[in-house]
Amino acid sequence: MELPGLAFAVWMFICFCASVDGYPSGKIREACTSMIPCHGSSPQLSPEHTITVNGTEFKPGDNIEVHLSGPDFEGFFIQARDAEHLDSPAVGSFILVDRRLSQLLTCGRTKNSAVSHTSKAKKKYIKVYWIAPGDAPKHVQFLATVVKKYKIFWVKIPGPIVSQPNALSPTPPLHATSEAVSTSHPVSYLSKPFNASGCGSMKFCIRNPSNCDPESASCFFLSFQQEKSSVFIEMSGPSEGYLAFALSRDQWMGDDDAYLCVNEDHRVHVSPAYLKGRSRPVLDSESALEDVSWRLVDGVLQCSFRRNIRLPAYKGRFNLDASYYIFLADGEASEGGLIHKHRRQPLITNGIYNVTGLPHDIGGSRSPRLIKAHGALMFIAWITTVSIGVLVARFFKPVWSHSFLFGKEMWFQVHRMLMLTTVTLTSISFVLPFIYRGGWSQQAGFHPYLGCTVMALTIFQALMAGFRPSHHAPRRQLFNWFHWSTGTTARILAVVTMFLGMDLPALDLPDPWDTYTMIGFVAWHVGIDVLLEIHSYCLVRKVEVIEDDRVQILQSLTSAEAEGRLFKQIVLAIYICGNVVFLIAFLAAISQI
Repeated sequence: MELPGLAFAVWMFICFCASVDGYPSGKIREACTSMIPCHGSSPQLSPEHTITVNGTEFKPGDNIEVHLSGPDFEGFFIQARDAEHLDSPAVGSFILVDRRLSQLLTCGRTKNSAVSHTSKAKKKYIKVYWIAPGDAPKHVQFLATVVKKYKIFWVKIPGPIVSQPNALSPTPPLHATSEAVSTSHPVSYLSKPFNASGCGSMKFCIRNPSNCDPESASCFFLSFQQEKSSVFIEMSGPSEGYLAFALSRDQWMGDDDAYLCVNEDHRVHVSPAYLKGRSRPVLDSESALEDVSWRLVDGVLQCSFRRNIRLPAYKGRFNLDASYYIFLADGEASEGGLIHKHRRQPLITNGIYNVTGLPHDIGGSRSPRLIKAHGALMFIAWITTVSIGVLVARFFKPVWSHSFLFGKEMWFQVHRMLMLTTVTLTSISFVLPFIYRGGWSQQAGFHPYLGCTVMALTIFQALMAGFRPSHHAPRRQLFNWFHWSTGTTARILAVVTMFLGMDLPALDLPDPWDTYTMIGFVAWHVGIDVLLEIHSYCLVRKVEVIEDDRVQILQSLTSAEAEGRLFKQIVLAIYICGNVVFLIAFLAAISQI
């Protein structure tokens, strides 16, 4: 087990170093497709460097002299691609002129199809030769990525186009970069993070956590600011994949007006979309959006755009002068901008709001109120009432055997009251998810199955207790065994069910805090149980055996137990306080999500 752990640690270290230092050695095969350095920042707009060649025509096998020049730069990456399909793989191969400054790389199946730097040493000029392959396309364009400093770089700087003889002019338009966002409006880059200035007074804001600073790396932020007949929208949050918000007439996904900011090869595409049920969003025309801007720095994705309050020409776009529930979600996106289902519940406002009406500065919840109530009631039932009730029945019969409450022994009345409370809380909590979902959930894994089992055992335990035989009845021993085994099974399954439920999207408590806290509660309960068992054993060892005329007189076990009355009461008080602390911690966590 030690070697895999060491290998994993070395792998993590390598990945960490790669993500921090970029590619100082120039071995950047991971960027063959996108040509984007993994520097955690956005590329610059206007290039300072140029690519030149010594000719405009080529035949298969010809050598084309390629030059990259400009102000001092540390790194570079040069490829030749089909000028009419710039997203296609690199074509042809290169020959080096100065091996101290440049090196050959293999991108895809073509050997030596790219050139990069060998070190971070500053350079002003690079010269290489490109060899035209036998199956070269009719038009070839040279592209270069240039890194001036770690955070300052240009991606896919367009170079000249070379063509085969008698080839028709390339099909226009030829874009220098495949990242160009296909909208009818220009796209710009944000120079700084958003801020909360004007929230609640000039613009409608949603923040999670509540009142967080959008300049923070852990803050999800969404704002709407009306400007005459349009609304300017800002959205940001920690996400390497995508951020999205949706306007909905209810608290369920489906038939909603959505807007996505998707990270695609370190460029952000902003698109309106339409949600149909729980299926993948259907992207719509981007021409409905204006003044599109974005920024991607240190894992925080930001985008902003403007849209008209009313868009009658676009089907599926809601009017912004009406009231809606607002969803804010984040998730992962794969190569090509394909988004994946969000791993956690979207943030949902607690009510409907008109973003063009009176400005608000609100939060939201990633867990519906009914699900929060479900979790809170289950925690109260199975962390406090049932645990204390079991402890009382197990260890306090001798202590409270001579104390009576409402005509019955105190330990029995306390035990019965706590268990009836457990049954009541569990029953109420059990129906809440069904009310919220409107039926059975297929997305919750084993949690609902185990929950139904716990509910069935709880009801069976209560019914069995109602028909318990008297102390001296023949079936009393059988009842005691069934009563103990059913209760113990229910408690174990309840803890397992809570473990599974804490990480479900609808009640996603902070991880790994929730797991450690639940483990702490189990250890706390087991520790107190073991302590009282040891105490009971020590009392038994104190039984005096007096031998007189071969007659053994055993001190009453009940009397021996009574000697530890004060100790047990102190332990019980400490146990109750500890359980309350765990309960408060869980309830506080639920209230924050």
